[in-house]
Amino acid sequence: MLPRLREATGDLSWLLTRGYTTVSALKMVGDRYDLEQRQRTAISRCACSDAARARRCERQFPLARLNNETLLIDGYNLLTTIEAALAGGFIFAARDGAYRDMASMHGTWRRVEETVPAAELIGAFLDELAIAGCRWYLDRPVSNSGRLRRILLDLSAPREWQWEVELVDDPDRILAAATLPVATADSAVLDRCRAWVNLAAEVLRAGVPQARVIDLADSPQQR
Repeated sequence: MLPRLREATGDLSWLLTRGYTTVSALKMVGDRYDLEQRQRTAISRCACSDAARARRCERQFPLARLNNETLLIDGYNLLTTIEAALAGGFIFAARDGAYRDMASMHGTWRRVEETVPAAELIGAFLDELAIAGCRWYLDRPVSNSGRLRRILLDLSAPREWQWEVELVDDPDRILAAATLPVATADSAVLDRCRAWVNLAAEVLRAGVPQARVIDLADSPQQR
């Protein structure tokens, strides 16, 4: 299915570039390639218009420039991707370069076996960059966000990682308006923020070389 999924991602990106809505374009492409629902979800998370791709690439912040910077982290967005990779789930390299998983939040967060190892991988990677600190944003309306906040703080304190963890009603709104670099793969935030860091991709390349990364961004239509 990989060649077909790449072609479908290219076709969906072509339609989005020409002004089709995501819903109508996804149905058209999904029906044409006879895709199952999960496959449609995958290509929808990897496709984007030419304008969106150019805008996101232009705003990507190099990791080398993070020294002494404070990084803002889209908590669930980043953590669930690393958790999924550690659990052997598929991670998709999207057309804009971001790494995205197939997980979705439904109002409740649950700790899994990979939660602490994922947070430790993120922390160790950031520690190597010698950043000034990072501020995690978690969705207050999501159940158990307080528990995740405590896990992150308990991990960071003994290691002297300069972490703040905030529970807020709408992380996307805060991150989209931020002047500091943002670690996220959320398309809505990437389209509005001033600068973003492809942190999930970098953490996985450095710390999870066995991650099952599927590149859906290399068909001829997308170049």
